[in-house]
Amino acid sequence: MTERGFITQLQGYGLTTAEIHFYRPDAPSLLQLFVWQEYDLAPDFPVLFEFLDHWRREIEAALHSVRIVHDRLIRPTEWRAVDGVISLP
Repeated sequence: MTERGFITQLQGYGLTTAEIHFYRPDAPSLLQLFVWQEYDLAPDFPVLFEFLDHWRREIEAALHSVRIVHDRLIRPTEWRAVDGVISLP
């Protein structure tokens, strides 16, 4: 069975990490940090924006800022099909 992360990378997804800075209602003077990581498509980041929409609707914390880092771990030069197998005696 193939790991889900490997399949998504072959489909063009890359590892996205977001630092989400936010304020909680019970401590408005304290800036807090949440780190989120998932496979996503750059530059549109549909998975990240879906998560941030969920955050705005469901979590009682005001977003301050979001910093995004993205890298495709499997690139075309690193992955290629093999046409045959060479056996050594």
